[in-house]
Amino acid sequence: MAARKVIITCAITGSIHTPSMSPHLPVTAEDIAEAAIGAAEAGAAIVHLHARNPENGLPDQSVERFAPFLRVIKQRSDCVVNITTGGAATMTIEERLKPVATFKPEVASLNMGSMNFGLFPMLDRFKNLKHAWERDYLEGSRDRIFKNTFADIEKILTTCAENGTRFEIECYDIGHLYTLAHFVERGLVKPPFFVQSVFGILGGIGTHPEDVMHMKRTADRLFGDSYRWSVLGAGRHQMPIATQAAAMGGNVRVGLEDSIWNGPGKLATSNAEQVTRVRGIIEGLGLEVATPAEARDILQLKGGDRVEF
Repeated sequence: MAARKVIITCAITGSIHTPSMSPHLPVTAEDIAEAAIGAAEAGAAIVHLHARNPENGLPDQSVERFAPFLRVIKQRSDCVVNITTGGAATMTIEERLKPVATFKPEVASLNMGSMNFGLFPMLDRFKNLKHAWERDYLEGSRDRIFKNTFADIEKILTTCAENGTRFEIECYDIGHLYTLAHFVERGLVKPPFFVQSVFGILGGIGTHPEDVMHMKRTADRLFGDSYRWSVLGAGRHQMPIATQAAAMGGNVRVGLEDSIWNGPGKLATSNAEQVTRVRGIIEGLGLEVATPAEARDILQLKGGDRVEF
């Protein structure tokens, strides 16, 4: 166990939290680049990236929003860059796919199923929202489906087939693992699969330790040694689930996309703060944190010299 390398992914800004929830949420290209570089310096081998409108923080999947921070991160860090194809649930599949198709990153995220994606309970905690779009965006999730049909997934896979991009395969429930197995059987996803189990999103699987174990057992049965397992816990569940998964042989994801907290009622001041905390947990278990080079080897990535940014 002591020799096993644990990959830390840091999801820098995402499309779940809105700017009024935390002054530390990266919004501008400069903020996102600095946050990603800081997370990498703290020990994240992979940075998972979304973009936002710098004026109001609205999730923005345009190529023009991604380009500035992608170039800076590549110039200043050797970390693995992972670009979202999830974008936001309000976007079309064409919008969501554009940055990955353009920039051809080493890794892209890929959601394995349509689902309810409830953000509206956050309105009970955050009542003073400064941008007009925030309340509608959160309340709208009450009647919104995050669309990821079989056709959508196939479009993402086939678009990226010639680019050498591998996937952070995001599975929010057990059925998503079986959807992955379907695409594996068809030969559209090649091992090693990087399976990101997502816990605590309203509409997906819960956060009980048995839920974590159930996801791992099912993935083990379906994929054997052909996959690498990682987890993310939403909100206050981030560190407990990361701890459990690391002890079970998994990798971890943290970052302000998944949780803006660093303790009860305490906002995280940076992505790097969360990376530092989870790194301490990993090393406290007698494990080692993977470098970007080691993560590339474990996941069989194409290398940072073969991207288009």
